[in-house]
Amino acid sequence: MTGAPASAAGGSGATPVPRGGKLGAAAVNQAGLWNIANILTMARLLLVPGFVLLLLHNGGDDPVWRAFAWAAFAVAMITDLFDGHLARTYNLVTDFGKIADPIADKAIMGAALICLSVLGDLPWWITSVILFREIGITLMRFWVIRHAVIPASRGGKLKTLAQGTAAGMYVLALTGPLATLRFWVMMAAVALTVVTGLDYVRQAVVLRRRGLAAERAAALEAVVAAADAVEPDAAPVVAVVRSEAPEVVAVVTAETGTTEGASPEGVGPESVEEAVGRAGTAPGAPQGAGEQVAGTRGATDVER
Repeated sequence: MTGAPASAAGGSGATPVPRGGKLGAAAVNQAGLWNIANILTMARLLLVPGFVLLLLHNGGDDPVWRAFAWAAFAVAMITDLFDGHLARTYNLVTDFGKIADPIADKAIMGAALICLSVLGDLPWWITSVILFREIGITLMRFWVIRHAVIPASRGGKLKTLAQGTAAGMYVLALTGPLATLRFWVMMAAVALTVVTGLDYVRQAVVLRRRGLAAERAAALEAVVAAADAVEPDAAPVVAVVRSEAPEVVAVVTAETGTTEGASPEGVGPESVEEAVGRAGTAPGAPQGAGEQVAGTRGATDVER
């Protein structure tokens, strides 16, 4: 279960670049639906119901069946490592892989945690914290994906390792010191889950603000360029952009092509008013330009 979808790197349909002789020649084909990375992802999805049946067999009290369940869980976690590596190395990218890989990751871990809580082996609050984080971060990735991709961090990878190790130890029927050890491994996994989750939220907010700021700037440039192209001899365009990102307040005059903006430090209502005032006094600006900035944050106002 990695920080980013296993097949999210690279471009769809690209020709893989072999690295490593026989593996590259035998395993890697054109990035269609039936490539090795997607097959491993589908196998992991198919392992989920089998894992659940094995773990809950005979009420979940049979050590032998739980050992079989652990084997299925281990195979699923290993395939997660391999499909991600193959997709990144050989550019085996498909839309199916982008969607199915994170679903498979959450499915196998969620199934393990829920079943363990149903059996009474794992407190429900632990299951709730981990699932809330995993589902929330997945939704947040989709929230910012139009602006940027949240990269996988070392903390996120360590969290995945801790979760997989702890859940695997709980799947096995351990007693004595090993049962105590698995509790502390799970506590470490929960701590990493919370810390990395908060870090991802911070990254998502920053990336989305930057993306919105870039969109506003691009829209402003397009408006000024279009206005000048239509009426090149008319009065200069004065545009005031107030971005959803509070640190972005820009004033652009078409005649000079200059941009005035408030610095990231100390941006507030007074800084905005000062910027608007500068728009009204810009060289060649029409009378009354800059007196009003209509609309809410994120709006672009243009006057001649």
